[in-house]
Amino acid sequence: MIFNLFKTSPSPSTPRTQATRRRFLRTVTLALGVIGTSLAGFLPVLAKWIPPRLRPPGALAETPFLAACIKCGQCVQVCPVQAIRLADIEDGVGIGVPHIDARAQACDFSCDALQCILACPTGALSHKLNKKEEVRMGLARVARPEACLAVHGLGFRGPARGPEYTGLLRYNEVDRWTPIPVRDHPYNLELCDLCVRQCPIENAISLQPIDATGKTKIPVIQQACVGCGTCEMICPVEPTVIVIDERKMWEKAA
Repeated sequence: MIFNLFKTSPSPSTPRTQATRRRFLRTVTLALGVIGTSLAGFLPVLAKWIPPRLRPPGALAETPFLAACIKCGQCVQVCPVQAIRLADIEDGVGIGVPHIDARAQACDFSCDALQCILACPTGALSHKLNKKEEVRMGLARVARPEACLAVHGLGFRGPARGPEYTGLLRYNEVDRWTPIPVRDHPYNLELCDLCVRQCPIENAISLQPIDATGKTKIPVIQQACVGCGTCEMICPVEPTVIVIDERKMWEKAA
C-alpha cells in the first residue's frame, strides 16, 4: 500500500499522446502560416513596402487602389491577352494584388471597353468619367537609346522576341479581335520600327530622324502614350530599349 502511494504516474509519451501532440503542432503551424500569409497582404498597405508595379488600366492612385482592391482576380480572368497577374508569395509583399509585367506580356489596350475595368467589382479600376483617353497606366521612356536598332540604322527580321516567346498581340492585318502569339508573326523590316508599328494608341510614339540622311532614327514618346507597355514588350533588343514608368504622367517641357 505504501509503495502504491508513492508510485509515479505513467509517462505521457504514449503513442496516443504523441499523435495528439503532433496534430496540435500541425494545427499551430498551419494557423501561423495562414495568419502570416494574410498579414503579408496587409503589410504593404500599412508600411508602403510594395515595390513600384505597373497596375491594370484605370487603377486608382496607389493607396486608394490598395484599399479598394479585394484581390478577387476578376480582372485576371477577363483579360484577353492574360497580361494581368496576381502577385504570388514569391513576389514578396503585396500578395494577391494585380499588376502587369509589360516585358513578359503587355496590356492589350486596344481591347474593347477595357474589360478589366468593367469586371472590377469595387471601383479599384475605373473608367474615370468614361473617357477612355483619361485611362492611363504610366508613360513609356527610351531608357537605352544607344541599343536601339533604328538609332544604328538597322532593320529586323524574324519573330520579335524569338521563337520561345509566348506573349500575345492583336494584329489588325491578321485578326482584329483575336490575339495571336508574337512568335507566329515574323517581321522583315529594313529599319526597325516595331515600337511604333505595334503601338495600339495613335500618335503615342514616333520615329524621328537623327541626321540629315534620315537613315537613322530614334523613338520619341508623345503625349498620347498611356503606358500600356506594348513598345516594351515588342522591342527585340535585350534588355529592352523602352520601359514603362508606372503611373508617370505627361509633363510639358518648360
